[in-house]
Amino acid sequence: MAWALKLPLTDEVIESGLVQDFDASLSGIGQELGAGAYSMSDVLALPIFKQEESNLPPDSDNKILPFQYVLCAATSPAVKLHDETLTYLNQGQSYEIRMLDNRKIGELPEITDKMVKSIIRVVFHDRRLQYTEHQQLEGWRWNRPGDRILDLDIPMSVGIIDPRANPTQLNTVEFLWDPSKRTSVFIQVHCISTEFTMRKHGGEKGVPFRVQIDTFKENENEEYTEHLHSASCQVKVFKPKGADRKQKTDREKMEKRAPQEKEKYQPSYETTILTEVSIQL
Repeated sequence: MAWALKLPLTDEVIESGLVQDFDASLSGIGQELGAGAYSMSDVLALPIFKQEESNLPPDSDNKILPFQYVLCAATSPAVKLHDETLTYLNQGQSYEIRMLDNRKIGELPEITDKMVKSIIRVVFHDRRLQYTEHQQLEGWRWNRPGDRILDLDIPMSVGIIDPRANPTQLNTVEFLWDPSKRTSVFIQVHCISTEFTMRKHGGEKGVPFRVQIDTFKENENEEYTEHLHSASCQVKVFKPKGADRKQKTDREKMEKRAPQEKEKYQPSYETTILTEVSIQL
């Protein structure tokens, strides 16, 4: 399924959080990087990545993107090959997203030694909920007065500047960062997937969300409005420790499957790579 985002990205578009037409998926990698700036060339050279790259969906086009965002949370093993990865998160837990500079030499020289702005949003994956997103979020605000859907864990984060959380946009945070320096942002998601299910009688599967990152550079007026790159991944959010239990359950189910059945599923990766959102100009 393809997802698309239309530009220009006005404040209203960003607030709406309507993401459409998302392209295939990638799986994550699981190695700690050094203390210096994160580089995707270093990541791609890691042995674990080379060993597992054959397990990536074959329809991934593997093109080099200017930035890469890596969510440090494991993907589910109960996802079939060629399907998009699914990652389980615990409500309120801080999760690292590594902001990687993947530019080739001479690419985007206009942002050399300059800041870029990234906006992180938690939005709905299902189209049915996308169309009623404003009402859904307003209902959540009414039931959880004073709470936010998405927060930054600023003390844990590294390399972010001027972090902001608009009080009227509960599902959005933003910050500036220098692509040439090590940058890791820690996020907390406070809503859980079952809060948006149609019927609440216990045992609901819960709706999937998307964690989406949009990155912009400055225009001639020094406003961060020129779009550079967008990427997102599919997640489900559980009550505290629920994500760990769900991951364990999925793993045990996969272990019981016959070898020929296991071959139809992706392996679980230590981290989740957000995949590019295609842009319609």
